[in-house]
Amino acid sequence: MKLYSGIDLHSNNSVVVVKDSDGKVLYRRRLENDLRKIDQALAVYRKDLCGVVVESTFNWYWLVDGLMEAGYPVRLANPSAIQQYSGLKHTDDESDAEWLAELLRLGILPTGYIYPRAQRGVRDLLRKRGHLVRQRTANTLSVQNIMRRSDGARLKGDVIKHLSPQQVHDIMPQPDVALAMGASVAVIHCLEEQIKAIEQIVLGRVKLRQEFVLLKTTPGIGDILGLTIMLETGEIGRFASVGEYSSYCRCVSSTKLTNFKKKGAGNVKNGNRYLAWAFIEAANFAIRFAPAIQRFYERKKKRTNAVVAIKAVAHKLARAAYYIMRDRVAFDVTKAFS
Repeated sequence: MKLYSGIDLHSNNSVVVVKDSDGKVLYRRRLENDLRKIDQALAVYRKDLCGVVVESTFNWYWLVDGLMEAGYPVRLANPSAIQQYSGLKHTDDESDAEWLAELLRLGILPTGYIYPRAQRGVRDLLRKRGHLVRQRTANTLSVQNIMRRSDGARLKGDVIKHLSPQQVHDIMPQPDVALAMGASVAVIHCLEEQIKAIEQIVLGRVKLRQEFVLLKTTPGIGDILGLTIMLETGEIGRFASVGEYSSYCRCVSSTKLTNFKKKGAGNVKNGNRYLAWAFIEAANFAIRFAPAIQRFYERKKKRTNAVVAIKAVAHKLARAAYYIMRDRVAFDVTKAFS
């Protein structure tokens, strides 16, 4: 008899459900987040389990990795693509877990990609770099705002990065205000040190990979963007077509039409936000340094607007990156922006 399991994962507990091929619930229980206890609950049904569905929450790593090591056929559910039946009057954690198992039983479960465990660490390390960069920007803006409030002056970001404690007091004679500025400058220096350390480690790990070298032949894509695109993409073979990859990069419009009329937007959060950021960044650099891409951008901007035009450039770059990684070829501007 075929069995199907759904696990509704939370921060400190999980609801485990097992169903048979007729949809009858054989097991339903809330367990604490202990891999050993969850394994013991599923072990009774192991030989008949066709799959164990875990929802892709913020903390799925430990559970999915542990179940896969124990030999269970694990599926990672894509929560943004799952919808409950709208006629339900009452739902709870148990019904959510049952619904995951039911989708698997019916063969209509929207699944997510289980990024290889061995490569996940370096990808998440690069994500941490992005987090630190955003914090550095926030502190830089804080220093600029303090200056504008105090004497109307403006300091450039590059100048703020290199300020010493003495220079802060020279610029700002008011001791309390200087202390506030100095605190942000000290944080910026610390963040800068950690960002550089992460960059060196990540570059040392992947700089010899062919995909990384070829991606850097694309205008606008340097070390950091190339690393982001390669690591966030994972195995390019998991995308059946260039259209699927572009959609995953959030470079495809999301609309709902009925009788040729727009009735709202689709799930705009489907896809990878880090890849979306990377290709928009690459597009902004490309239009500055590549004449052919700049001409394409200007033509598009005249017909639409700057936002649509930069998105169109990002879409072109995403499509080019797909073929670069799949076919192991260098960027060809004549093919991408003919």
